Amino acid sequence: MPSEAPLIGVTMYGREDRKFSLPEEYVDSVRRAGGVPLLLPPGESRLARWFESIDGLIVTGGGDLEPDRYGGDTHDSIYMTDPERDATELQLVRDLAASAMPGFCICRGMQVLSVALGGTLVEHLPDEVGESTLHRAPPREPIKHRLSIEADSLLGAVSGETQVEPFSWHHQAVRVPGDGLEVVARAPDGVIEGLQYPGHPWLLAVQWHPELSAAEDVSQQRLFDELIRQAAAYRKRGQASP
Repeated sequence: MPSEAPLIGVTMYGREDRKFSLPEEYVDSVRRAGGVPLLLPPGESRLARWFESIDGLIVTGGGDLEPDRYGGDTHDSIYMTDPERDATELQLVRDLAASAMPGFCICRGMQVLSVALGGTLVEHLPDEVGESTLHRAPPREPIKHRLSIEADSLLGAVSGETQVEPFSWHHQAVRVPGDGLEVVARAPDGVIEGLQYPGHPWLLAVQWHPELSAAEDVSQQRLFDELIRQAAAYRKRGQASP
C-alpha cells in the first residue's frame, strides 16, 4: 500500500468481556477500496488527535443509542446501550459535521449523525410501521429488502442505482432528521434509509449495512470506493482538523 493511501478512522463497538470489537467486513470494505483502516475505540476524550491523523471517517453499526440522548421512550427491544460509545461518537460526529473531512455513517452511525444534529429516532419500527417490510429477521439477524434512492442525490450518484436490495439489520430508524440533513432514500414502508448533509463537502449516511454485501455487490462497494477517493483528495488538500 503506497504511503499516499488515505487513513480511514472506523469506530468500534463498546467494551465487552474486557475487549473492543468490530465486524471484519468494515475493514475489508475499506481495504478493497484502497484505504488503510484505523480502528477507533470508544472512550477517547482527545478526539482532535484522531482528526489530526485520519483522512476520512466511518461511523459503524451496533447497539442502540440511549433514549435519553434524543428524548425518546424506553422500550423492551432496546439493546446494547453503551453510554461511553454514545458520548464518543456523538461528539465525533459533531466534529465531523463541522469539518471538511469526508464521512460515511452506517446503520447506528446514521442514527448517531441525526441525533448529534438534533434529530429523533423511532424506538421500535414494528410498533409504528408494522412488518410489511422486515428490517431485520427474527430474532435479530440481517435480511435483504428493496429500497429507493433519489436519482438526483449524492447517494444516488455514488451508488449508481436508484433501486437497491442490500442487507438491513435494525429495529430503529430516524424519525425526525437532524438539522440540515436531507432524506434521500426510503424503504417501501416509508422508513428513512439514507441521509446526506448538503452543508458538508461529502457526508453520507445509510440505514442499511453495505459492508455485508460489498464484496459481491458493486453498488455497495462503490460507497466505500468513493469515500476513499474523497479522503485521498482531502489528504492532498491538507485540510485542518476541526
